[in-house]
Amino acid sequence: MSDEKPGQEPIGEDARIDALEKRLRAAREREEQRNRPQVKGSDASYKAGSRALADLLGGLLGGVVVGWTIGWFTGTNPWALLAGLLFGIVVAFRNIIRNSNRPPQ
Repeated sequence: MSDEKPGQEPIGEDARIDALEKRLRAAREREEQRNRPQVKGSDASYKAGSRALADLLGGLLGGVVVGWTIGWFTGTNPWALLAGLLFGIVVAFRNIIRNSNRPPQ
């Protein structure tokens, strides 16, 4: 080995590298803020599940009550009750599908 110094001097800090590091740091902070969960407190999945359950129960119970009431007044109680129940199921699943296609809030 030789005791000679290398032909090139080591490069000092470059202002462009500092500027690049600042831009990268700012971009990382913006990305972290953008990817931060928007829901505070409860989890978004928990809220969506509770909403689906409420829609299902509300549709079923509402359909039964409306069907029974119509059947009571018209005298066609078992058939009107079944029609109301079927209508409540259709409405409940329509609401669940509509809410599942919506982005979480």
